[in-house]
Amino acid sequence: MSIARLLEIMVRLRDPRTGCPWDREQTWSSIAPHTIEEAYELADAIARGQPAHVRDELGDLLFQVVFQARIAEEHGLFRFDDVAAAISDKLERRHPHVFGEASVRSAAEQTVAWEAHKAAERSARGDASGALDGVALGLPALTRSAKLGQRAARVGFDWPDVTGVLDKMREEIDELQTALASGQAAEVYEELGDLLFSIAQAARHLRVDPEGALRDASAKFERRFRQMEARLAERGLDPADVTAEELEALWARAKQETG
Repeated sequence: MSIARLLEIMVRLRDPRTGCPWDREQTWSSIAPHTIEEAYELADAIARGQPAHVRDELGDLLFQVVFQARIAEEHGLFRFDDVAAAISDKLERRHPHVFGEASVRSAAEQTVAWEAHKAAERSARGDASGALDGVALGLPALTRSAKLGQRAARVGFDWPDVTGVLDKMREEIDELQTALASGQAAEVYEELGDLLFSIAQAARHLRVDPEGALRDASAKFERRFRQMEARLAERGLDPADVTAEELEALWARAKQETG
């Protein structure tokens, strides 16, 4: 079985005598950044529509789970099977309309039920029960901002519609300009953060994934900039070799040609 083979490979990599020196040195904390990186690489492969790469990146991400579980097993905490059992139990518990007698009529209704189950689980564990509890610190900043706003909205702390958020964005831009005029770097930092937070809330109201929107905007910028570089390369030039006006004209052309 493939998963058994993978688990055995992990055991050998971590063997104190014959394993890989790098793998033996790793801890939960040292591996965590690699786990996050693999998740992003998976998202990138999906966005690029590359099935073979999606398969490979899923494997890399699975290896991260196996790696972390092996470290836990070595410390007598839990095993990979415990991880699989825990998620299986959780999925059955949170889908009583599939594995039980409950009834759910829509995806929206299921989302409400899902969050209710999560809140009940946090309460049973004795976790804090504030409206903002349980939003992971390790999430990408824009995603976490949107989730915090979503949690606050559930208890009525929100704008009635996106118009109020857009007004807030304009207010934050004004405050950023004031901070810039003051020349205070700390104020600029704070106001720029406030503006980004309000942008995340606008995305939430518009039902847009802020990370996805920014990722696509970055890809669009990259596509256009590379087109601009290619045009300059045809003349034996780099962007640094021409004036700002020429760059702007090339940029406008790239926008027309690449979309």
